[in-house]
Amino acid sequence: MLCTVFAYRSTAAQTTAGGTAGQIIHVGATRDIKTIAAAARLVRDDGIVEVDAGDYLADVAVWDKRNLTVRAAGGRVRLIANEASAEGKAIWVVRSEKMQVEGFDFSGAAVPSRNGAGIRFEKGWLVVRDCSFIGNENGILTSNNRDSQLDIEDSEFAHNGFGDGQSHNLYAGEIARLSVTGSHFHHAKVGHLLKTRAALNDIRYNRLTDETGGEASYELEFPNGGVAYVIGNIIQQSASTSNPHLISYGAEGYKWPRNELYLVHNTLLDDRPEGGVFLRVSPGADLVRTENNLLVGNAKDTIGEPARNFRAAFEDLVDRQRGDYHLKKGSRLIGKAVQMAADSTVQLSPQREYAMPRGSIALRKNPINPGAPQN
Repeated sequence: MLCTVFAYRSTAAQTTAGGTAGQIIHVGATRDIKTIAAAARLVRDDGIVEVDAGDYLADVAVWDKRNLTVRAAGGRVRLIANEASAEGKAIWVVRSEKMQVEGFDFSGAAVPSRNGAGIRFEKGWLVVRDCSFIGNENGILTSNNRDSQLDIEDSEFAHNGFGDGQSHNLYAGEIARLSVTGSHFHHAKVGHLLKTRAALNDIRYNRLTDETGGEASYELEFPNGGVAYVIGNIIQQSASTSNPHLISYGAEGYKWPRNELYLVHNTLLDDRPEGGVFLRVSPGADLVRTENNLLVGNAKDTIGEPARNFRAAFEDLVDRQRGDYHLKKGSRLIGKAVQMAADSTVQLSPQREYAMPRGSIALRKNPINPGAPQN
């Protein structure tokens, strides 16, 4: 599994309102620095910004210094756009060589161009951990900078989209790498739950479920192919979606030197009464490998060799209404996962599983059941 490693300076560094390198800046109603916007202007390379819990209205910012850590302190920090935007783009615009963000809730981003984002990520390496993006025109929207990398961990994306199908819960452009783990995507407004044009995609241990009343289009789309590891996810389309496909790969043409899809140990659920399609792959992919996926519901099409993927009914699951997608005890499919050939470059067998309400937990043993939940 891809991992992210950052080196941080000691929190013993001195706080200075003038913004010297390596400092810690504290933000809050009772602090010398009251706004996040001011902190973004003052912080220097290698700086840490700690924001006191609370609501910050129309407090938009541009982050462009190197190796930044921006984190909530003492509880959630709620960033409410309230009709404001940085550079007419987003609540936050990020073009930092390296930046980590933790503990923030982004909501209400809207701009005249109809693609206002919680975060507009333009270049560098961004890690987003334990954040939420609710009710924006885009949750996160990236540029097409082919050197950029984006890691998302243990976060939530919901009710984002303008409603025209051009904006999404998460929209990654033509960047070098996207990694998403332990996160919950649901209820996009007409757009996709997750759309990515990245060269390398590592999508593991997430819940991408449109749920009751959902009107999202694709649950997961790779319009330009690339290398995509889709492992250990719960992916569901609602009964009310207008798009029959859960996952789409290569629909807008292949742009990368390698175009390989690995769809392994996912639980795929189709609630459309008329049935849908679990996976659509456009001609021209270099490799498509599908194994140990659990296929539940009305979709008419299988996803590769039937002997290596498994059909089930909704009644085979413990309690999907409560988010428990494990196979019931005594199911005929318990222990039926097929032995997979090893891949020398990446771990294909899941090592963790999604945990409610967001996050992931380690598996207690090697996966033996088809689908994502194992413990």
